[in-house]
Amino acid sequence: MISARQAEREAKQLFHLCQAHDLLDENRVRQVVRRVLTAGYRDCPAILTHFLRLIRLDRIQHTANIESATPAAADIQTAVEAGLTRRYGTALITGFVHRPSLIGGMRIRVGWDVYDGSVLAGLEALEKSF
Repeated sequence: MISARQAEREAKQLFHLCQAHDLLDENRVRQVVRRVLTAGYRDCPAILTHFLRLIRLDRIQHTANIESATPAAADIQTAVEAGLTRRYGTALITGFVHRPSLIGGMRIRVGWDVYDGSVLAGLEALEKSF
């Protein structure tokens, strides 16, 4: 049985094998998981657990959630997607959500980066300053 640290190391190596030009290749991921499972090692659950964690973190980094107080028009959505693509690359998955509680403006979250230009955030900042 291998240690947790060794399982993390092997999962990281497998994760790097699945990347092509710094982007995760889904076909390679499937092949790696299939091979690890068919190899029949006792430690494959530990390795695959860490491997899945790395894939989830990569997916979070390449997902943009855009919330707006009113439904965004198609031209605004296109402009926002183009700006995010310039900043974060072409592999970005975007999703637009209508959230009236923002009162006005837009909130964009890409991975751990948050760009908040909503009225709600401005009011919260004003409340903290008092």
